[in-house]
Amino acid sequence: MQTLKAGDKVPDFTAADQDGNTISLADYKGKKLIVFFYPKANTPGCTAEACNLRDNYTFLKKEGYELLGVSADSQKAQTNFKNKYEFPFPLLADEDKTVINTFGVWGPKKFMGREYDGIHRMTFLINEKGIVEKVIEKVKTKDHATQILDS
Repeated sequence: MQTLKAGDKVPDFTAADQDGNTISLADYKGKKLIVFFYPKANTPGCTAEACNLRDNYTFLKKEGYELLGVSADSQKAQTNFKNKYEFPFPLLADEDKTVINTFGVWGPKKFMGREYDGIHRMTFLINEKGIVEKVIEKVKTKDHATQILDS
């Protein structure tokens, strides 16, 4: 798994959001962007993380950030997740793992003694020129906005 790191230019990507709208990196040209990857919609850790970002959305916007959530869930699962918790940012339904593989967040994981392939919970802070400024690998799901704002 070759994960993007600070200093890397993010390759352009395109994926559908929860409503079927096409979203690509080019849409955020000239803006700072937070791309956060989470394993599965509506699971406790992912819900805590996304709700923390929702609750701090105004602060993140004040700092000039746009947000994009990404998982391999279906559009329907992403729509339910977004509507249930009223997220003000799009959630990409990256079922074919295009964006996930672009950022290099898919790979072997361990959980309760078993190994499997899955999405690593990571967040990428991207500057106005499409360059990764910071990668947060140890995401604190309940206090993720603070991790971003303190960086």
